[in-house]
Amino acid sequence: MKKTDWPIRWDLLLRYRLIEIIALWEGRLTTNHICHGFGIGRQQASKDINTYLRELAPGNLVYDRHLKGYVPSASFRPVVTKGLPGEYIDLLSRYDALSQTFESLDISLPNSTMINAPCCSADPAVVRAIIAATRQNRQLDADYVSLIRPEPTPVTIEPHTLVCSGQRWHVRAWCEQRQGFHDFALSRFRGTPEVSSERSRHTSSQDDDWNRMVTVELRPDQRLSQSQRAIIAADFGMKDQRLILDSRAALVEYLLALMGIPPRESRGDPMVHQLELANRENLSPWLPARNTPAVEVAGLH
Repeated sequence: MKKTDWPIRWDLLLRYRLIEIIALWEGRLTTNHICHGFGIGRQQASKDINTYLRELAPGNLVYDRHLKGYVPSASFRPVVTKGLPGEYIDLLSRYDALSQTFESLDISLPNSTMINAPCCSADPAVVRAIIAATRQNRQLDADYVSLIRPEPTPVTIEPHTLVCSGQRWHVRAWCEQRQGFHDFALSRFRGTPEVSSERSRHTSSQDDDWNRMVTVELRPDQRLSQSQRAIIAADFGMKDQRLILDSRAALVEYLLALMGIPPRESRGDPMVHQLELANRENLSPWLPARNTPAVEVAGLH
């Protein structure tokens, strides 16, 4: 089915995604999953399953009378998901976050525990101002602190994209003072930024490192034994002991941080880091130089 033929209502797409994720990863889908997940009646849930099978993925599911539910067919192919385990983990994580707030929440998912590391804080007023400036294509006047300049410093930025890099949110923006595109952590703005009447002169289309896609090639640390490297390769589903990831050049440092790989060349304990960057030389323009002060390595100055 062509993308243009997909339902445009988000609520439908979310329900179709739940159908696909539960069926694929749990092996049994019932109307209860949809009823509890979205607060809808059994008749509507049944209609959603039938519409999914009729319009999006004919033959993906079959009804098992013994299990009293739908199971993936032998010809199952993901349509509204990618069939990746991270999608199921994300579903469990969202359920876990909600259940901590609403103790009586029942979405019929298995017991699970998520380790949630604290995320750097952000003032809603700051986020609102950044979003307003981005949508209106306006400059933003703000006070900003950094490890290099701990005192609030006035900056004028032209934001184009919010980025979540794991435990931190930042905004990618043109900086008038530094005359270039840089990353600004939302937690480091001070006071409430003001949306300027001045129009932005720099957009995401002019951000070369944002638009440049690069290949990040990871492999098991070569200091590990052959059998150890084979285990690591299996952990990450590598092919020929290589994990190939695509990334925006501007986000390479953050991707490596998520994978536990130091942006600088490091010879730490291979039993701890386990992975290493195989094509570091190709990515050197977007990684800190060896003599870069440690305080600057985080990419958010």
